[in-house]
Amino acid sequence: MFPKFKAYINKEMPFLKEKKLLLACSGGLDSIVLTHLCKAANLNIALAHCNFKLRGDESDGDETFVRQLASDFGIEVFVMLFEAEKYAETQRLSVQMAARELRYQWFSGLIKTKGYDYILTAHHADDSLETFLINLSRGTGIEGLSGIPEVNEHVVRPLLPFSRSEILAYAESKGVDWREDSSNVSTKYLRNKIRHQIVPVLKELHPTFLQNFLTTQNHLQQSNDLVLNHLNELKSKLFEQRDGDIKISIAALEQLQPLDAYLYGLFKDYGFTEWNDVKDLLSSMSGKQVVSKTHRLLKDRDFLILSEIKNKVSGTYLVHIDGTLSELPIKLKLENVETLEKQGRNVVFLDKEKLNFPLVLRNWEKGDYFYPFGMQGKKKLSKFFKDEKLDVISKDKQWLLCSDNKIVWVVGKRA
Repeated sequence: MFPKFKAYINKEMPFLKEKKLLLACSGGLDSIVLTHLCKAANLNIALAHCNFKLRGDESDGDETFVRQLASDFGIEVFVMLFEAEKYAETQRLSVQMAARELRYQWFSGLIKTKGYDYILTAHHADDSLETFLINLSRGTGIEGLSGIPEVNEHVVRPLLPFSRSEILAYAESKGVDWREDSSNVSTKYLRNKIRHQIVPVLKELHPTFLQNFLTTQNHLQQSNDLVLNHLNELKSKLFEQRDGDIKISIAALEQLQPLDAYLYGLFKDYGFTEWNDVKDLLSSMSGKQVVSKTHRLLKDRDFLILSEIKNKVSGTYLVHIDGTLSELPIKLKLENVETLEKQGRNVVFLDKEKLNFPLVLRNWEKGDYFYPFGMQGKKKLSKFFKDEKLDVISKDKQWLLCSDNKIVWVVGKRA
């Protein structure tokens, strides 16, 4: 197996040879074999071990085993103890999902603080098949059937082309020791049930079932790449960047067929899951919106406005007469001038003698009104925003410069 592994690294992952690598090592067969292969290939590795305290003395035994392996190989080892069950309870996750979340959060932190370039995990071809069957059983699209990616940002999986039987044969031929996880035998977990009860039957159907599956999955990955390339090209045409938001023509969207598939492809990366609501937004009244955990999609006349949900910057900020400014949420510069120049939206000329300092920079509020320069009488901000055709998102971002509670500038729009 080693010549095949080394050839795979040289051809598909040569970038690993000059990098600092953090190898996720549980002490089980797969990660131990990966450790031996990487060491034999002279890759620059350190080990990272998670002790989730889920199997008592057995978990502590795994930790001791990994520490000893690192010592034998003369490589650094990082160990972290987690309270996975407590985290699962507070976050309302399964213990398996909680452990996964904690593990990858810790790995990412090690990469940043310790200067490592990539995390290596020991996922292999049988893992990819099991994931495929899990996603298939739950219902998924082509992306969910395309398998575990070999490289996903900082996570690299060098064993994906290899089967569990190849890994076992290598360990036995080299006399490699590893730890058995007793929970892997239990079929109360979906993955274990698929591993022990379904995959063996599938492999009985055809002697080269796993290899045939990998070939099929490679075709699916290539098809998915075609779809992603098309969607990225479409986004470059339809998604108009505007002050940090994205503006999308509804008429252009409605020309896309099949519409449901395009809406999913264009907006899935922004966390949306209620696809009927997204589709209904196209024909709804202005002001309607759909919200995900990270983004907001707003109907604004003939367009959808896509924006990231951020913590709203609010409060009041003081602007002093000597030009010293408190820490402002927007860029603002105060200057004395002798003559009036052409006034634009981003510049306002004010009579200093008529102002009461410090001026106040604040968000707009319902009921606000001002006296637009050059007009008779007052005007409500809400009416002004309507005339300016501002959407809800732009209104949320609007700042006012005030003197003695009177608005002297709708910042960037009107004196």
